[in-house]
Amino acid sequence: MPKVFLTGGSGFIAAHVLNILLEHGFEVVTTVRSQQKGNKILEAYPKLSREQLSYDCTALKSGPAFDYVIHTASPFHYNFTDPVAEVLEPAVKGTTGILKATKAYVPSVKRVVITSSFAAITHAPNHVKLYDESVWNPVTWEEATKDNKFTTYRGSKTFAEKAAWDFVKNEKPNFDLATINPPFVFGPVIGYLNSLDSLNTSNEKIRDFAQGKYKQDTNPTENSLWVDVRDVALAHVKAIEVAEAGGQRFFTVEGFFSHQGLAEAIRETHPKYASNLPEYGSKKEITYLFDFDASKSVKVLGIKYRSFKESASDTITSLIKVGL
Repeated sequence: MPKVFLTGGSGFIAAHVLNILLEHGFEVVTTVRSQQKGNKILEAYPKLSREQLSYDCTALKSGPAFDYVIHTASPFHYNFTDPVAEVLEPAVKGTTGILKATKAYVPSVKRVVITSSFAAITHAPNHVKLYDESVWNPVTWEEATKDNKFTTYRGSKTFAEKAAWDFVKNEKPNFDLATINPPFVFGPVIGYLNSLDSLNTSNEKIRDFAQGKYKQDTNPTENSLWVDVRDVALAHVKAIEVAEAGGQRFFTVEGFFSHQGLAEAIRETHPKYASNLPEYGSKKEITYLFDFDASKSVKVLGIKYRSFKESASDTITSLIKVGL
């Protein structure tokens, strides 16, 4: 049975990765952020033992001879005051630290998969015409330290992913590397780990629409790229299962969502929230600023992306279970 070391197992994406790894028959050791969350994971998966939980990465050194490492532990948030100390350095050091420890202590590892982001690809606000895996965010360290939290976050993902690729190129470890680069990630929360106040940044938008916080919104055509969390999680697992995934970035995207599309999806699938939703009037034509190509994730990993309506509906249903 192949053995996987998973970081951040109580996170939004990682919780789904854990679920799929177990479904696919992998033996998993995962880090968790607190004993409380660890206990909830053990309750949800009775076959897991306490030895399969770690509150830091020491289990990577002392645990079984792992075959794969999946590193997801890099939160998406804008709640910081010191961009270098709180965001940029932790992102880079967290990623390179895992790679260094894997090389030094676990020579059995064949591949490391890292959760990166569209943030490491985008040129916002000056978009290129087509985004795919060949494109890198041109942000500089100096730009990322200035007073723009969006630029700081995008910089953290860019520098962390570049550091990972540089490590593999320069250190030539026994493992190869794959990265998963999603945009906004929607989808159902793992209920035993969540509350309405502890959602990932992307799902907060769906919550806020349902709760009426966008009722006066006047930007129906505002749009962004998105993907469902279950498809992102599956991409992580496929990236260790598919031999050809080594050495590859994977841009995991279903398409664009708009404010009016989100309101329509909630109104159609959960009409009890209709009175909280903005009334945009007649449907507006949407202009997209760029195009994208996510075909590699389909061809190599075999991902079949869920529709936005399905994802939004399942998200609302899961949020109802935690108090919406």
